[in-house]
Amino acid sequence: MGHALCVCSRGTVIIDNKRYLFIQKLGEGPKCKIGTLLLKPHLGRVSANWERKPPQGLPSRMGHDCGPSLTPLAHSGFSYVDLVEGLHDGHFYALKRILCHEQQDREEAQREADMHRLFHHPNILRLVAYCLRERGPKHEAWLLLPFFKRGTLWNEIERLKDKGNFLTEDQILQLLLGICRGLEAIHVRGYAHRDLKPTNILLGDEGQPVLMDLGSMNQARIHVEGSRQALALQDWAAQRCTISYRAPELFSVQSHCVIDERTDVWSLGCVLYAMMFGEGPYDMVFQKGDSVALAVQNQLSIPQSPRHSSALRQLLASMMSVDPQQRPPVHLLLSQLEPLQPPTLGQHTTQI
Repeated sequence: MGHALCVCSRGTVIIDNKRYLFIQKLGEGPKCKIGTLLLKPHLGRVSANWERKPPQGLPSRMGHDCGPSLTPLAHSGFSYVDLVEGLHDGHFYALKRILCHEQQDREEAQREADMHRLFHHPNILRLVAYCLRERGPKHEAWLLLPFFKRGTLWNEIERLKDKGNFLTEDQILQLLLGICRGLEAIHVRGYAHRDLKPTNILLGDEGQPVLMDLGSMNQARIHVEGSRQALALQDWAAQRCTISYRAPELFSVQSHCVIDERTDVWSLGCVLYAMMFGEGPYDMVFQKGDSVALAVQNQLSIPQSPRHSSALRQLLASMMSVDPQQRPPVHLLLSQLEPLQPPTLGQHTTQI
């Protein structure tokens, strides 16, 4: 399993003995990410009257990764994402195709697939299938992933913001709980996500958050022993961790230190801030061309808002501690979050 692939015609492929029909290209490029592409409005079940055309309602202008996500793909390969339909089940899937120029590209694509296979959790994106296809001297790694018609958390934040609305605190708390449960599953296995941000959080049919883009995951605890290793880790973070969601300790890695999974807690704090205020705390710093590396060294000032309780503000402040040792681990965040959960998710948004 994992290498059974053939192109049967111009419009269909077979992966793991199942045939998939190409519907349309969703995006391409070195910055092409699944999270920017699964932003489409409602897609119904396959209908015979489509006549092999894309479902109505797909916008001509796709979502973009501006602001909170301007870093390259989690590996060096150029990638494409296609919307495909499983002819065996009528469901839609996102087919991520990574062009691998070198052996390292193939290894990193394989590692991304392996990371997906580690988890069977409702808050972590599952991998439907993976295969490697030869294209002359090069290869393409194909990751078949579920298609999320509701798109990403960032897509939802922007949709509300365009209408002058925000997520309610009840909605934020429920989303935060699901994100923390996904992170806890990753941390328990000894890994850290390292690139948590709103465009890497999909929303399921019931609004449940699903973590995606596992290409930057690595071991949770990294023991840095010397300046060479510190610089290597710093360079790695510059390539793999989105700048406006990157923890302070990754901007200037100390020669003798331990980097652990609490880098994700900082990123989670940035995600929480974006849910509360409609943008990440350092998005505008980056967009203005100012130094994010300097900005994150100062304790974050949280704007006052009647929309948010003191408990939520305190939770955010704890995540945004510049000193990683002062940030709560995810299991502690969960213990603080669970008593705050509303009986039911609020259905109304709050006007500015």
